[in-house]
Amino acid sequence: MAKLKIEPMKNPDKIINYWKKEKFVVACILIFGLTFNISIILGPIYQGKLIDSIVGGGSLSSIVTLTGTYVVLIGTIQLLRYFKRFYIRRFANSTSATMRLMIYNNIMHKSISELDNENTGNLMTRAISDVDLCVEGMRKFTTELFDTGVLMTAYIISLLVYDVKITILSILYIPIAMMLAEKLKSIIYKYSIDFRKKSSEVASITFDSIENAMLYRVNGMEAQNRAKYNAELEDLQNKAIKANILENSMQPIYNVIAMIGIIMVIYFGGAKVIHGGWTIGIFSTYITMFIAMANKASKAAKLFNSVQKSQVSWKRIKPYLKEYENKDTAANINKDSTKLSVENLGLRYAVSKENIIENISFEGKQGDIIGVTGPIASGKSTLGISLTGLYPYLGSIKIDGKELTSYSEYERSQMISYLGHKSELFSDTIYNNITLGNEKDITSVLKDVCFDTDLAAMPDWQNTLVGNSGIRLSGGQQARISLARALLNKNKIIIIDDPFSAVDMKTEETIIENLKNNYKHSLIILISHRLTIFSKISQVVFLNNDKMTEYGAHNELMKTSDLYATIFNLQCTESGDDNGK
Repeated sequence: MAKLKIEPMKNPDKIINYWKKEKFVVACILIFGLTFNISIILGPIYQGKLIDSIVGGGSLSSIVTLTGTYVVLIGTIQLLRYFKRFYIRRFANSTSATMRLMIYNNIMHKSISELDNENTGNLMTRAISDVDLCVEGMRKFTTELFDTGVLMTAYIISLLVYDVKITILSILYIPIAMMLAEKLKSIIYKYSIDFRKKSSEVASITFDSIENAMLYRVNGMEAQNRAKYNAELEDLQNKAIKANILENSMQPIYNVIAMIGIIMVIYFGGAKVIHGGWTIGIFSTYITMFIAMANKASKAAKLFNSVQKSQVSWKRIKPYLKEYENKDTAANINKDSTKLSVENLGLRYAVSKENIIENISFEGKQGDIIGVTGPIASGKSTLGISLTGLYPYLGSIKIDGKELTSYSEYERSQMISYLGHKSELFSDTIYNNITLGNEKDITSVLKDVCFDTDLAAMPDWQNTLVGNSGIRLSGGQQARISLARALLNKNKIIIIDDPFSAVDMKTEETIIENLKNNYKHSLIILISHRLTIFSKISQVVFLNNDKMTEYGAHNELMKTSDLYATIFNLQCTESGDDNGK
């Protein structure tokens, strides 16, 4: 299968540039669009000639010749129409892919704080339906530019050639239909905005309902949520009706207004036929052209309304249309040794400006396992994620003497592995969840996380499907697969947040020993609320709720920190383990 290749473009937030980007396709649209819409007037002309030839008693050979010419002409016109539509659809598909890729890149490269402020349903609606509506408006505009603009011009010129007076009198009503559409555009625009906003809200509610379906059912909230969801859908339906009714229901009215001129055509054209000024064939040609032109005029009026709807979607996706260029082609990383230095590290909420963590300092080197612990809400997870460089931080984080923010995003991804406290699994195989699509042997890492025994019991081994969010696995299995993913590349720094909460203590001890023996070239930051294995690691960072941080070896903290010693002893007592006291 051929890979989709999307070329970069300048100023993607300017809609004209999407036509400029597709120069060849647009050139084909111009050629076939102009040729088709100019040559289409030949159909009614030859139709009239054929009628006159039959009515006038023309020879059989001339009638056959005209018939053959007419058939070939119609076939050629339809072939031109096919190519015009083909290239317009190709333009629409390419533009849709370009927009979606840019929105995807924009979302993927937002900072964590920016993503925290985004609504999932809103992002999904913009990336899918808003792009579709916007591109559909562009496609209709491109189509009607020829099928209405060029074709109407060709028809009007041809009609004027036949009779100036009848043409002027018959087309007087067409501008009325267009002016009516212009008057309605502000109403349609308002209703479209309301509908798009509601679509985002419903998408968000749907996403939330799927994510928490079991929670709602267990707590007996299914009926209540269904009623609430149904009310939201009814509101969405009402807003959709308002957004679409004027655009679609007005089409017959536009058509009736534009067709009023047919009365003039029949009255004055019929008189010309009676008095010998026109033949029946010419009258047939003229009335066919007028009906086609009036029909196109009514569609042009509808087009104004369609463009209004697409403009709403364009404004919604425009802030996300930014070209992302990945300039990271190489990583300047010291692979021989690793040294981490954290000095006066702090992190604060973007909105409240309140510090979550502050004045944290510690050091580590390859081969170390540094434990991070503390009471609930002391900032353990925040410290872990700040070490990835995804959040702006205060103070200093240096890796091999270089500030973390000085490394490129690509370099950080090659140096640091991160496992959050929540197992994040895709609805895919165990192998793909660990390798993320790369071709790597996972045998050793599965053994390191004590998953080799679990795997042996699975009929499809590494190709076992884990289900949505790992639903087919136990909590401990989910945690160990996520841990295997973080360990796979043996990066310089491996940050793992509460990886043992769903595994038993014996398995936890085995995994710790495997980390100490098999990851001697990595610095491991282990965040955990379970302190029982902290006696077996290098150093401990103990975060207190009063923003005081204590750092040192386990034995030192047991002597200097009453709170640390109390927590450790309580946990050891509960587990029946007296080691480390």
